[in-house]
Amino acid sequence: MSELKYALDTFYFLVSGALVMWMAAGFAMLEAGLVRSKNTTEILTKNVALFAIACTMYLLFGYAIMYGSPEGGWLPSFGALLGTENGVDKVNAGEASHSLYSDFFFQVVFVATAMSIVSGAVAERMKLTAFLIFCVVLTGFIYPVEGYWKWGEGFLHAMGFQDFAGSAIVHMAGASAALAGVILLGPRKGKYDAKGNAKGIPGANLPLATLGTFILWLGWFGFNGGSQLALSNVDDANAVSRIFVNTNAAAAGGVIAVFLYTKILFKKADLTLILNGALAGLVAITAEPLTPTPAIATLIGAVGGIIASVSVSLLDKLKIDDPVGAISVHGTVGIFGVLAVPLTNHGDGVSFVTQLIGLLVIFAWVFVASFVTWFIIKAVMGLRVTEEEEYVGLDKVDCGLEAYPEFARVTSTNGN
Repeated sequence: MSELKYALDTFYFLVSGALVMWMAAGFAMLEAGLVRSKNTTEILTKNVALFAIACTMYLLFGYAIMYGSPEGGWLPSFGALLGTENGVDKVNAGEASHSLYSDFFFQVVFVATAMSIVSGAVAERMKLTAFLIFCVVLTGFIYPVEGYWKWGEGFLHAMGFQDFAGSAIVHMAGASAALAGVILLGPRKGKYDAKGNAKGIPGANLPLATLGTFILWLGWFGFNGGSQLALSNVDDANAVSRIFVNTNAAAAGGVIAVFLYTKILFKKADLTLILNGALAGLVAITAEPLTPTPAIATLIGAVGGIIASVSVSLLDKLKIDDPVGAISVHGTVGIFGVLAVPLTNHGDGVSFVTQLIGLLVIFAWVFVASFVTWFIIKAVMGLRVTEEEEYVGLDKVDCGLEAYPEFARVTSTNGN
């Protein structure tokens, strides 16, 4: 029976990790749909490259930092590589309940998700090389440190901070890193008029953005469901089932709430805000997808969707230019999701105070470390392309290849 349990839980980790990996495609399609056509190839390149870098850096350093550091501490150990199969399961005191490699695979796709959040927020004006250099630092060091504090059983875990699948550890962290970069980068040319009013810059392909949202919605079942970490007994199977239902309910609540919000406020159904409403609902429920009832999960998702929509408008007023709304969806709503945990989870140590402390610690670490990293990159090589390159589009500047070449002029062999 123990071998069967080991096999089932290992298989569940692998399948859940594959679903989360599929979210990389969701982010790529969402961002490709919400940027202008002249920047599509570049942002797709970013998404493929960041996933590869995240996987490699987490393999080399991140996993060892996050899960090989002392329990209850704040200063991680700085090891490398995966280690051995022994001791992967701290709960069972060395008797592993699943394969170490399945655990690594499940965790590595989470760090790639955090970095994908940054990609959309800095789109259309950042140098590709600068972005990828930052990716090395975030995925190999910044993210693993704050992940260790909770999921590696560091001091936030000991304090009672709860974040089931990463509303703060993954989503707010990615948004915090993005915010630091956007502040140093500045807005896109033409985003704000002389009076400081925001002007809409429509995305190039809303069908792609919609496809990306549905892919992310699907992948989130692995994101939240897999975070139960087991499936091989009745209690875990029931818990996973409830997590799936609540995750889906929260996304649906976000869509409905934002649809009504935009129809009442603008007299139109704003698709881009509605798509972000679905994602906001998912982010909001991620901190605690098990303890709410499905009705409460729907309400949490609905509130998350409204918060994201309001946050997008507020950030525009502050001239924080985020082409895809990532900072609002993953950051502002991530904060809400973590603070909502005590409403339904009444376990030992869970309180608004501990949740707030955890949020402040994670935000402070990720924002400051990211700001310093972005600042160094800016000083050494610059973050932003030139005004002319931004006008031409990053597809030609960074990739030399247009995503939509149907309007390109073709010259025949005879020169005509």
